[in-house]
Amino acid sequence: MTSGKKVLITGASGLIGGLVLRGLGDKYEFSAVNRRAVDGIPCVQADISDLDAILPAFEGMDTVLHLSAYTEDVYEWEGTERVNIRGTYNVYEASRIHGVKRIIFASSGGTMLGYEMESPYAEIVAAEYDAVPKVWPLITDDMPVRPNSLCYVSKVFGEVLGRMYSDQYGLSVLNIRFGAVLADDAPLMRRHYPGYLSHADAVQMVERCIDAPETVRYEIFEAISDNRWRWRDITLAQRVLGYEPKGSADIYDIPDKGGRHQVNMT
Repeated sequence: MTSGKKVLITGASGLIGGLVLRGLGDKYEFSAVNRRAVDGIPCVQADISDLDAILPAFEGMDTVLHLSAYTEDVYEWEGTERVNIRGTYNVYEASRIHGVKRIIFASSGGTMLGYEMESPYAEIVAAEYDAVPKVWPLITDDMPVRPNSLCYVSKVFGEVLGRMYSDQYGLSVLNIRFGAVLADDAPLMRRHYPGYLSHADAVQMVERCIDAPETVRYEIFEAISDNRWRWRDITLAQRVLGYEPKGSADIYDIPDKGGRHQVNMT
């Protein structure tokens, strides 16, 4: 039995969209706006950059889960501008026009990856753990953003645009800075270990954002699993949403540089 909440997903055919539909399909009334059809749910086939084309999909929705993003080349401006900038604006504007109560924006931990240029984060992502102090300061959501590509600059834009729509139009806007959600549900290289986010934890974070109290008006949540070498702070998501990660990168052996992991069952 569903909760009755009507949730529209953009980018429903992507990895996270598929995980959400499989994991939460019996709880909410999902529909999609997507360039290609999405099996099993109503879908408006349209390009996110065309406001008039996507507008009908937003009518009657309680929540929009905005997952659509251009990621083919994180340094390419044309695709980034069309999908991540113009498309994100269209999602917010369509939501405003149709009175959507909440937008959940798929941001990224990439908004903070510039900190990897500094110690001890540089050593952590390189798996040079002997050079890492026993305790290190965690990067929090209220610290200055440091994106390392145009793609992640566009994610900062989405977060700030959401702040304006929340302040000016009363939308509840919850930004999820997703960690590394990987097709194999396992870290494949050294730099995945600090930011790894398991499939189940990604779905849990989305569910908790959909169900968050209406009084949560605007927040930015880091979404990472329970990783030993995590350097971004998840305590806000734990306190506000009750997020409790179950997955961990630590069950996988650290590979040689460029190598794949082996499962460590000890």
